[in-house]
Amino acid sequence: MSTDLSPLLPPVERTRLDRWRDALLADPRGLRLWRWLAPALVALVAAVLRLIDIGNPHQLVFDETYYVKDAWSQWVLGYPSTWPDNADERFAAGDTDIFTGIGSYVVHPPLGRILIGAGMALFGADSATGWRIAAAVFGTTTVLLIYLVARTLTRSIPLATVASGLFAIDGLGIVLSRIALLDIFLTFFIVLTFWFVALDHRRTAERWAALWVAREGEAPMWGPILWNRPWLIAAGAAAGAATAVKWSGLYVLAAVGVYAVVTDALARRRAGIGQWPMDAVRQGLASFVLLVPVAAFVYLSSWSGWLFTDGGYMRSTPVASPGFWSWVPAPLQSLWAYHEAMYTFHVGLVTPHAYASPAWQWPFLIRPTSMYWHQDEDGVNGCGLPSGCTEAISSLANPLIWWAGVAASVYLLVRFVLVRDWRYALVLTGLAATYVPWLLYPERTIFQFYTVAMLPFLVLALAFALRDISRGVRGGSRAGGQVFVVGFLVLCVALSAFWYPVWAGLPVPYEFWRLHNWLPTWI
Repeated sequence: MSTDLSPLLPPVERTRLDRWRDALLADPRGLRLWRWLAPALVALVAAVLRLIDIGNPHQLVFDETYYVKDAWSQWVLGYPSTWPDNADERFAAGDTDIFTGIGSYVVHPPLGRILIGAGMALFGADSATGWRIAAAVFGTTTVLLIYLVARTLTRSIPLATVASGLFAIDGLGIVLSRIALLDIFLTFFIVLTFWFVALDHRRTAERWAALWVAREGEAPMWGPILWNRPWLIAAGAAAGAATAVKWSGLYVLAAVGVYAVVTDALARRRAGIGQWPMDAVRQGLASFVLLVPVAAFVYLSSWSGWLFTDGGYMRSTPVASPGFWSWVPAPLQSLWAYHEAMYTFHVGLVTPHAYASPAWQWPFLIRPTSMYWHQDEDGVNGCGLPSGCTEAISSLANPLIWWAGVAASVYLLVRFVLVRDWRYALVLTGLAATYVPWLLYPERTIFQFYTVAMLPFLVLALAFALRDISRGVRGGSRAGGQVFVVGFLVLCVALSAFWYPVWAGLPVPYEFWRLHNWLPTWI
């Protein structure tokens, strides 16, 4: 008897957009073309938005006053140095070697400064383009990584293009790629970590499927311990690099470790392993060995400049550890003491700041950070108005992308509860690792622009939600859902075009700048 139920299933509505997509991707040559062309076009858009007039303004803005000068002295000396008072103007004027040579107390690990310094070495420390080029390169590459994550999760070119394209045109990603702060480097390594985790999940799932097919008889009591997991090792290295930019990378390392343990346990339960809980513990210990040591090695390697020179802050401070730890080399003991001082700084940072924003405010986009604001009363900056021009750099996300992304993440959580899809779990894990820990420090001085690390997971969640809408929501047609999605994406592009001048610091009329202050707290 035939078991083909296809005549009983309702026909799938095919829209004009479906036929156009199929015409592009059905042919093998067209599919190969778009596999390369789609990410290339998205990366090109991202690069243009991040590189246009990146040297403007030619002055240290916001916290560039710390990171740029520290990056350059670290590049030259191997460690960050202190600078004379009022050094910003002299540095911007080209007097870049006026550091004192005395070790400076910096509160973040070295890797982000190393990357900024490399850009300065290539393009010149006296060039604002040199200060910011590394951020632009890593910000553009992050767009490509989001594309790769989405493709790995779904194998869908349209979904990957939408997710990466939304990050490419969002103001938060643009601004943090156009100024020399650490957060875009952190974001890059976080997304890289989750791409490697997705690749590991896909590889281990294929291995479990092969083992299931090859199994004879009843399921065994114990499953194999999977040591050959190169992508998990790579994820540990990427998480170590994230931690070497900012310590918040530790939360990512912990999150992917938990994700690996939980998914391994579920795989063993599905495979019918008799002792799957304890079997998962055995695999969890192996995963720890694969993840953590390589992360620690990468992190410690980022301190090599400080370790192999003598002038860094606390580098030569004698530290005598009695008892068991006395065998540890003196430089490593000094490094541990330095880390204790860094930790004390971070947990005690409660200095009031006009643009501080506690984490509970972040989903509502209450207080974006003004990075730069200048008004020229004489009207000589190019806008041609006698009333003068305003230049502003505000780390405000595209409001539509941001708020829709927050709503989509809630939707994705509900969908995960209903269908238990591992792809949803991975996106939600990334979002939790980059947001939830900040809720534990309500009194710390933190800023809305930290959310650039959350943004890749918000746009991934949004891309999943838009895909579901395009398939037709309950009570609506597939064509109607696709019209909504296309209209939404067009509106996102239009809003980004409207906001771009105040993300890039372009001279605009004061009245035009005022149009962007939708909430009183955005000023």
